[in-house]
Amino acid sequence: MDFDLTEEQQMIRRTVREFSEAEISPGAAERDEGAIFPHELIPKLASLNLMGILIPESHGGAGLDLMSAAIIVEELARVDGAIALTVAAHNSLCLSHLYRFGDENQRRLYVGRLARGELLGAWALTEPEAGSDIGAIRTTARPDGGGWILNGAKMFTTHGSVAGVYVVIASTDPSRGRKGLSAFVVERGAPGLAPGRAERKLGMRASDTAAVYLEEVRAGAENLIGELHAGYAQVKEILKAGRVIIGALAVGLAQGAFEAALKYARQRVQFGKPIGAHGAIQAMIADLSAEIDAARLLVYRAADLHDRGKPYEVEASMAKLYASEAAMRATNKALQIHGGYGFLKDYPVERYLRDAKLCEIGEGTSEIQRIVIARRLLKAG
Repeated sequence: MDFDLTEEQQMIRRTVREFSEAEISPGAAERDEGAIFPHELIPKLASLNLMGILIPESHGGAGLDLMSAAIIVEELARVDGAIALTVAAHNSLCLSHLYRFGDENQRRLYVGRLARGELLGAWALTEPEAGSDIGAIRTTARPDGGGWILNGAKMFTTHGSVAGVYVVIASTDPSRGRKGLSAFVVERGAPGLAPGRAERKLGMRASDTAAVYLEEVRAGAENLIGELHAGYAQVKEILKAGRVIIGALAVGLAQGAFEAALKYARQRVQFGKPIGAHGAIQAMIADLSAEIDAARLLVYRAADLHDRGKPYEVEASMAKLYASEAAMRATNKALQIHGGYGFLKDYPVERYLRDAKLCEIGEGTSEIQRIVIARRLLKAG
């Protein structure tokens, strides 16, 4: 395996890092404190093609691979997890679903506008009673005059209150469980579609999360994405790549917290010398550095397998599992290195810690990742 990034990937890292430090970092604490969604940053992100990372240039995107997407999300999360989540969810969920499984008319109507940042995309999957178990989805789509009528409620939808386009997973045959799910594209403003209020959250506070309610929402036959009852298979494919991206987001949060802790350990003096000169702090620094590198390599391995057209489901789950839990350990230790100051909002490490928790939950909990990994390994035996 070649561990070196290409020149283009190295340039992408430099470009996104410079942009993040200049445009995103200065307002990160204020956005987090006020739970302010960064509408003003979307055009700036779009100007760097960060709203259509995986979409071919012919459809208005950047035409990059999953490795490049992972690098981009990692660099964004290094300064602001909420912005990284905004970019990750828009690209790897809604937009990827429409591009990969939509027909040419759906691509023409939505993909270009989403890739250019003219619209934000939301992926409405989770429900009050259907989280890890998507077979428990109760949102329905019933046939009606050649089209469909959607009814139900979605929860924890990223961009739920600000999106212009929604990909909605609904049951078209409840008797078939998860094999009776289908995907639909619904535009904001459709009669009966009502976004809920933005949720009050522990972390990722500047990322929009809201419920989405559907009451007798009419969708034409042209709104069905892909084949009827193909929703579960589509969701599985979207989540595989999405887990690599969330793994990259976790690595970025861990790296940002680590760099803050390293800087503090060099500057903070106790017992007549910088705390970085004390063995206890040195041990934490060494462990964090090794663990973050290990997480990054797992993420990059999964992305590389995807980009080479190789199976990568288990590797994606391993990357997401390890990176998200490593991010929790790293942000916790970074706060510990800061001592009492780390508990204050004057320093960024408490924000990194709060943001990192979502990585163990979103797009498949750590427990689900362990199930995916174990089942595949046991089946292989």
